[in-house]
Amino acid sequence: MSENVDRYYPALGRVILHVDMNAFYCSVHEAENPEAYKGKPTAVAGSVELRKGIIVTCSYPARRRGISTGMQVQKALRICPELIVIKPDFHLYRRYSAAFMQIAYSYTPMLEAVSIDECYLDITGSRQFGTPPEIAEEIQRRIKEELGLPCSIGIAPNKLLAKMASDLKKPNGISILRLRDVPKILWDKPCGEMFGIGGKTAEKLKKLGIYSIGQLADADEGMLADVFGVMGNWLKRAANGIDDSPVNPEREQSKSIGHTTTLPGDIQGIAEARPVLLALSDQVARRLRRQKLVAGGVQLTVRTPDMKTITRSRQLEAPSETAEEIYKAACGLFQRHWNEEKPIRLLGVTLHSLTPKENSAIQLDLFDYERQPKKESLNQVMDMLRNKFGENAVLTAGMLGDPHTALLRNHKARGTSLQKDQLRRPSQDEE
Repeated sequence: MSENVDRYYPALGRVILHVDMNAFYCSVHEAENPEAYKGKPTAVAGSVELRKGIIVTCSYPARRRGISTGMQVQKALRICPELIVIKPDFHLYRRYSAAFMQIAYSYTPMLEAVSIDECYLDITGSRQFGTPPEIAEEIQRRIKEELGLPCSIGIAPNKLLAKMASDLKKPNGISILRLRDVPKILWDKPCGEMFGIGGKTAEKLKKLGIYSIGQLADADEGMLADVFGVMGNWLKRAANGIDDSPVNPEREQSKSIGHTTTLPGDIQGIAEARPVLLALSDQVARRLRRQKLVAGGVQLTVRTPDMKTITRSRQLEAPSETAEEIYKAACGLFQRHWNEEKPIRLLGVTLHSLTPKENSAIQLDLFDYERQPKKESLNQVMDMLRNKFGENAVLTAGMLGDPHTALLRNHKARGTSLQKDQLRRPSQDEE
């Protein structure tokens, strides 16, 4: 992590990332079957068998051969006879979408998914993970390594400029667009290239003699309001790079919350696994509480150095939000299903059967009935301290002084409950 990280974050204002997956549908198929599709011109289209319909998206090799989104399949095949047309698999796309969003979410809870293949992240409070470029580089690297997918990321002080920045370098680029850079980078571009300006609006602007974003930035606001109504003010502000819209965190209830971590060195046995499982349980419990949910089940993921992955899960006796209960369940799964002598490369803890806390009657025995309010109060204080001062501000006793957990903290225990090899159907050995 760079020294003096604070100087990369504004005292006032925000730091926004826009993560945009490149040729997402085609990239997913290439990740699933690289031998068949890697480096080849591919396209996803509706009716492949009848050679009808239109191209939904196409790979970059296909684009270099003149294929474009919206083109009829028959025309595309005439232009590029070697084009491989693939039938859509939206269930597969949703799984990969959830996986890359989970990676992004592990850096900030301020995530707004705007489509299946793009999201905004407000990382203003994420300086414990490094500078904005370091965070962007790590998200991009992890999405590529764990899922096999390329993405472009824009870094900016607002959502509009972050979106514009992510379009500057494709595929697999990272671009920074500051407010002071707007005149030099954007003003000579046509108005139609400004995010939010469609073809009809661009044509209206041309009739007004406004062809470039720079001309729009200098246009009379009253005249724009007369022609475009309330949108006129937005057009001028956008052309000047001004956007106050906040990142709205995903409100849809999660189906699962998980963290996995690739260990810096292989470990063996429950004694060495305990501190890692404790750190992972603590992380997922905190995210669970942040979303005001409770978990009804816990899943353990274990991967060996030869990349064999197994998952085992169990239901909890009662829905819970505490790291203690999650940790006990994870350790129980480990001891029941794992051979002590086998080395371990990766561990993961995932919570499932999630329900809103306010709708879930948490069953308490007489002993816990008195302790529960104290536990909740302690969790709230710990969460508040970590939100303000970073993940390492408060550690449980089991996390202190252990070399594996120290290394884990250095890696920030970041991960995703859906990694690339978990997206596929497990083999018989894995089951």
